[in-house]
Amino acid sequence: MTGSSGAAPRVVMYATGWCPYCTRARQLLERKQVSFELIDIDGSRELRQQMIARSGRTSVPQIFVGDTHVGGCDDLHALEAAGRLDPLLGRGTVSA
Repeated sequence: MTGSSGAAPRVVMYATGWCPYCTRARQLLERKQVSFELIDIDGSRELRQQMIARSGRTSVPQIFVGDTHVGGCDDLHALEAAGRLDPLLGRGTVSA
């Protein structure tokens, strides 16, 4: 996780349309005005398998920031609460 002054890392979220945790994660990203790619795995065995292969998990959402697997909704919110989400997004640095 090397910070650079380049473009923001790509954010990808695997989700379903009916999952309340997906909705909460999406709302946090939208509130922070983060552009993200939403991959809806509803009805797609291939996309679900892709998510499992990438994350090692079967639950949704699964969120990636660049090459970093953030995890699910609770993991995303925990990063935000700890002040570690913005640096991961390339929006500042962690202060000691």
